[in-house]
Amino acid sequence: MSRTVAVARMQLINKWTYIGWPLTILAASFLMSLAIFALIPVQEGKYGGGSQAPLWYFLVLGIQSMTLVFPFSQGLSISRKAFYLGTLGLFSLIALGMTGLYLLGGVIEAATNGWGVYGYFFKIPWVTDGPWFSTAAFFFVVMMFMFIIGFWFATIFKRWGTTGTLISTLGTGLVLIGIVALSTLLQWWGVIGNWFTQQTPLTISGWAALLCVVLAAGSYTTLRRATP
Repeated sequence: MSRTVAVARMQLINKWTYIGWPLTILAASFLMSLAIFALIPVQEGKYGGGSQAPLWYFLVLGIQSMTLVFPFSQGLSISRKAFYLGTLGLFSLIALGMTGLYLLGGVIEAATNGWGVYGYFFKIPWVTDGPWFSTAAFFFVVMMFMFIIGFWFATIFKRWGTTGTLISTLGTGLVLIGIVALSTLLQWWGVIGNWFTQQTPLTISGWAALLCVVLAAGSYTTLRRATP
């Protein structure tokens, strides 16, 4: 446990990267969205996609946490298991903190009629229509999903280099194209569409969490043989 905590503290040596930048991206995206909302001369709900900007940065954090800190941790004789658990635990806390900010922002927006300009940055239609815990689960799982994807691709790079990363990226793209082609040939799009329309943010979070578990297991398996 002490080693795991040490890894989390080691990741936080550069607090600006792991805490400062997500908050800066969130604040900048919010202020720009608010300015745009204020310029739209209508007194009805105005929505934008700026709130997703920090979520994409979690992909970058997953990559950086592996490529920048993993070699240093191995020089300190920290086990791969401790590095993995410490890193994943830290980013779970960061995602939890960001989720709290999203929930707080949504409460303020609801109380102020969209910051006085009918602009809604945090209250996203469908995502925030249910109970608060459903919204919290959705944001938290999406952040962790982005982080784990970035972490796994960085682990693949450490394990198999540029060639392995290229093959895995192209392979993932081909699999997705194959799924789309198969769905088109077998006329599954109606069934897929009906399935999605029946889902709620909470059920989508559950499926995404299951996928996160699979991806996390795969990334740890790859990490066990990765070289610094």
